Amino acid sequence: MSKKQETQQVKTIRCAIYTRKSTEEGLQQEFNSLDAQREAGEAFIASQKAEGWRCLPEMYDDGGFSGGNLERPAMKRLMEDIEAGKVDCVVVYKVDRLSRSLMDFSRVMETFDKFGVSFVSVTQQFNTTHSMGRLTLNILLSFAQFEREIIGERIRDKIAAMRAKGKWSGGMPVLGFDVDRSGTSPKLVVNATEAKQVRKIFEMYLEYRSLLPVVKRLQEFGWPNKIWRTRTGRTRGGRVFDKPAVHSLLTSPLYVGKIAYKEHIYEGEHDAIIDQDTFDAVGKMLKAHQKGRAQRLVNKYSALLKGILVCPYCDCRMVHRTTKRKSSVYRYYACQTTVKSGADACEMGSVSAAMIEAAVVDELRVIVDDQGLRDAVYQGSKGLLDKEQAEVETLLAQLKAQINRDTKEVQRILKHEVFENLNDIRVEDLKARIATAEADVVVATEKLKQVAARQLSRLDIDIAMSDFKVVWTSLTAKERVHLVELLIARVVYDPDAGSMAISYHPTAITALVEECEEAVA
Repeated sequence: MSKKQETQQVKTIRCAIYTRKSTEEGLQQEFNSLDAQREAGEAFIASQKAEGWRCLPEMYDDGGFSGGNLERPAMKRLMEDIEAGKVDCVVVYKVDRLSRSLMDFSRVMETFDKFGVSFVSVTQQFNTTHSMGRLTLNILLSFAQFEREIIGERIRDKIAAMRAKGKWSGGMPVLGFDVDRSGTSPKLVVNATEAKQVRKIFEMYLEYRSLLPVVKRLQEFGWPNKIWRTRTGRTRGGRVFDKPAVHSLLTSPLYVGKIAYKEHIYEGEHDAIIDQDTFDAVGKMLKAHQKGRAQRLVNKYSALLKGILVCPYCDCRMVHRTTKRKSSVYRYYACQTTVKSGADACEMGSVSAAMIEAAVVDELRVIVDDQGLRDAVYQGSKGLLDKEQAEVETLLAQLKAQINRDTKEVQRILKHEVFENLNDIRVEDLKARIATAEADVVVATEKLKQVAARQLSRLDIDIAMSDFKVVWTSLTAKERVHLVELLIARVVYDPDAGSMAISYHPTAITALVEECEEAVA
């Protein structure tokens, strides 16, 4: 191979030079600090020309901007170009030109790594295209992670200390309270208008003894949940009450003048809205209701279509519910929207669990007898696996080509007996790349074997579908749920038309073959 052909094979590395100066002093000079930084970067890139390095014409210069944060126009442009795939390597004069904050630096490095961008500091022997540079980077990032964890612990300790003293530690305010920020620390103060609504909600629950009637009454009143304005001027909250929101309100110790932190309850600095007796009575009633529901629950694996059945009107999942009728338990599916917000929130009524589950199983039995479907399944399964096999084979070819190129490059360097530091590092880096690629070849080869093992013949499909009826009757309730989850992605039942649409997983037939083989074995 000629040198010209070798040069053509070297990948072009698009290098962006980033420069920064904290003050504007001296920037008006004909040759200033930013120019000097850029000149050093250009010289370094030129020294790597044989490796395919090329300097981009775009100027990323931040004059008069601190390195303590990332709020810099040129830095933002650089990050946008990196995310757009326009940059392969970022070159700076010194590491602190990029950032003086270790945490900000770690975040920038994470972005670089995400988009496959290398980082070079010209004067500090810091180059993430080489193994030593990557090691240094990992050490820096480890310290950054340690710093983040220490800061997190300090924040958690501060919150715990504030809560123990009964102070409001921030977060979203709840209905009935506003946040007074006029003092040295924020404090909860009672909102008289909202406090009346809170007392009414507690009264209604004691009267109705159920969450759903309270939700309906609140919707009739047109009372939304807490609305507040953030310090940046944005309006938050104001959502319509549903059952979880009402339950959260009724169980919040804030309303009896207390502050909760994890498992502990502390006396708060703020005034109470609800007296302790009322709060305890509501809490006792809620617990009794939950205990009664728990006693009515049946085997959790009896819900064959849990997480699969979908409401045709609002596209929400339908949840499995039970109710007791005389001496028997009745199972049904209800739209999640109606469960949270009442029957008026969605047109969908309840669906008998026994009816819809039997209909889905009958559909499966009919489908497995359809010869046309068997042919379609075979073609579809073969197409998916052929595509996956082709992708793995392409990856293998690329890895082997990379190993071949890097091996020849190592041989070329050693043949010319050039043992300068730069070439020594280059050889070690190439050897590391070869070792990584060889490991990837082993993984890809194993994956190729797995894909080949999953290839199904027409006979496999015929046997699996013929065995389905026998296998189904021998499965336990838990095993049936598992098989349905493997086969079916989504079921939409239309009560008006009395029809349903079933969507299957692309790999459903493979799962069916495996399940049938296990059952027969």
